[in-house]
Formats: sequence, C-alpha cells, structure tokens
Amino acid sequence: MPKTAIILGASGLTGGILLQKLLQDKRYSSIKLFGRTKLEQEHEKVQQFVGDLLNLESFSSDFTGDELYCCIGTTKKKTPDEVVYRKIDFGIPVDAAQLCNRNGIKTIAIISSVSANEKSKNFYLKTKGEMEKAVLEQEIENTFILRPSLIVGNRGERRAGERFTIGMMKLVNPLLFGGLKKYRSIKAEKIAEAMITLANSGNKKAIFESDEIQSLLISESK
Repeated sequence: MPKTAIILGASGLTGGILLQKLLQDKRYSSIKLFGRTKLEQEHEKVQQFVGDLLNLESFSSDFTGDELYCCIGTTKKKTPDEVVYRKIDFGIPVDAAQLCNRNGIKTIAIISSVSANEKSKNFYLKTKGEMEKAVLEQEIENTFILRPSLIVGNRGERRAGERFTIGMMKLVNPLLFGGLKKYRSIKAEKIAEAMITLANSGNKKAIFESDEIQSLLISESK
C-alpha cells in the first residue's frame, strides 16, 4: 500500500535530496512538506503546509502519515542566540515526535550530530543529546537517529571557510580509522539514502554514527 511521508527541512541540503529521492520512490504516493516558506516544487505527490515550525501544534490536523523525516538543524553562525537555537534544534524535533506519537505515526528518522551527548559541556552537542533523549522517550515503534559528521554536498553558495574545511576533510578522512571513522565527512546524499533505507527496513529503535550510516548502505547493496 502506497505510503505518505512527512519532511521537515526540505529546503536544506539533505532534506532537498531526500525529497527528490522520495518523489522517485514508488512506495510513496504522498509527501507532505512543512516549512516557513513554500518551495518551488510542483509535483502531484507533494503537499505543502506553510507556517511557523516553532509552533508545530498549529499543523496538528495535517500532521498525519506513515513516516517522519526530520532534517531540521541550524548553526551557531546562523543562530547565535542560544535560546532561539534550542527552540530549533531541540524544540522542533521533539514537538514533531510528540505529534507523531499522538497521530499514530510509527516510523521516524531524525538527523542529529556526531558526538551528541546530553552530558556534554558543549552547548551544541548537549542540545543534540537532550533532543535525542526526549525523542526516544516518546517510545515510537521505529525511531532512527542519525549522527552524521561534517555533511558535504552542493549547497549552491559556499563561503571560503566552508570550502577550506571540506578540502581539509578530504585530506584527513583517510587518516581517520577505527574509533575515529565516525568523524569522516559524509555526503548528504548518503544520509538521505540511509534515512529511507532505515524507514523501510523493519528495524526498531537505533542510533547510527556517521561511519555506521556508510556501512548500512554498503551492506544493503550486497
């Protein structure tokens, strides 16, 4: 039976790639996009709901489907105010998980971050860790949390600092092995593919580190 997927963050790099993959996937007949602005995406499968994601409750009646893909996230540079930052990186995924719980959505895949830890002294990593804990407390049947390292891909515009970091990671990646493999940069396309693979795997709750995301796709292709 064709499924309905919900995407939060379809305007971002990973979310945008995820959307295109779901549009091509015959298992999905409907894709619901929730965001602050309408995307220029015309397709018979797509339904768009525009509003304030910091108030997801306002979407409650439309927030229905089979799977949730949450690609929401900001950065310290984009959102220097820690209060606002937490509302985005903690509040939106947790509110979404609560809505899924209430509306009977049994499969969710959420992007977190490498080294997320609720006990971390780093505000960013602590926020991500607390988000993971709060999401898992919803006890949704199939909950997948992905912890990618530096996400790379075509973002359209890229600043010099970002280009430098990505260039450095290409040199450093081969040197990261064993327990350090999870710090290798990862392509946004791989994350999107892994989210869809996990949502259709029949697996239950799990947290996947960046290197495990890569290994998951390799094992699935065999």
